[in-house]
Amino acid sequence: MQKKEDKTPIIFGPVPSRRLGRSIGINNIPTKYCSYSCIYCQVGRTNHMLITREEFYKPEKIVSEINKKLKKLKKDTNIDYLTFISDGEPTLDINISKTIKLLKPIGIKLAIVTNSSLMWESKVREDLIDLDLVSVKIDSVIPELWKKVNRPSGHLNLRKILTGIEIFAGTYGGRLITETMLVENYNDNISSVIETAEFIKELNPYKAYILTPTRPPAESFVKPPAEEKLMLAQQIFKEITENVKTVNEFEGTDFSFSSDVRKELLSIMSVHPMRDDAVKEFLNKSNNDEKIIDEMISNNLIKKINYNNSSYFVKTN
Repeated sequence: MQKKEDKTPIIFGPVPSRRLGRSIGINNIPTKYCSYSCIYCQVGRTNHMLITREEFYKPEKIVSEINKKLKKLKKDTNIDYLTFISDGEPTLDINISKTIKLLKPIGIKLAIVTNSSLMWESKVREDLIDLDLVSVKIDSVIPELWKKVNRPSGHLNLRKILTGIEIFAGTYGGRLITETMLVENYNDNISSVIETAEFIKELNPYKAYILTPTRPPAESFVKPPAEEKLMLAQQIFKEITENVKTVNEFEGTDFSFSSDVRKELLSIMSVHPMRDDAVKEFLNKSNNDEKIIDEMISNNLIKKINYNNSSYFVKTN
């Protein structure tokens, strides 16, 4: 049973991921229930600031939707991960551990992309321990910059969060990756980059990702760092820690579809803004034309916006 009324599809994709290959997304949180309201968030500002875990969707419902999706896909469609990645913070789901246990028998690797804000809770760390891959967000370890970039709930404490991440890293046996989103004139300064890289080094992650905003952000003033600052950040990270990779390019157009093209597009755009060339390729693969997009825009289901010299389609709020 769904606790909060929300029409956003629970399952979306498969989508191409720059970190996870081809992934089916699990949107286990209703729209914009989150503990942060990051200035660069591709889903927009947070409507419901929350740090208390709740029940949103029944685990059985999520598993049923996953199985339906897998049955609709072509037999030769390769899926690398089933990923908890929502338009909120997935660890707010109090039932996530049960959902993970129910998904295990499917035989596809399980991952989560979390903002790490609830890692200070031991129960949250326990719930994620059986996942194959955990991606934790660490944009800055300097409290003032953390507040400016991530705009966290006022009840959160960065030091407690970082300590929780350290504890988790010391006990987790799967693939741990970190994500640091750099925003121009916010956390791209040398002191923040050095301190963040030094903290990440102690976690010994499988890979430390440096990211820049590539899709339309929550705030129009958000820009990627200047090229020289990004190169300097890369150099600093590589000198301090290992296995560093920068992700500052478009992830590609290799989206998959199953049956209802309109529903598929809407489910992806709810969580993952699609660039215009990706939409065109998606329509070509499904033997459809751009009239579908015009129709969805006229019905106020999606809208077209421009960011960083590219056009994107996103779900309307």
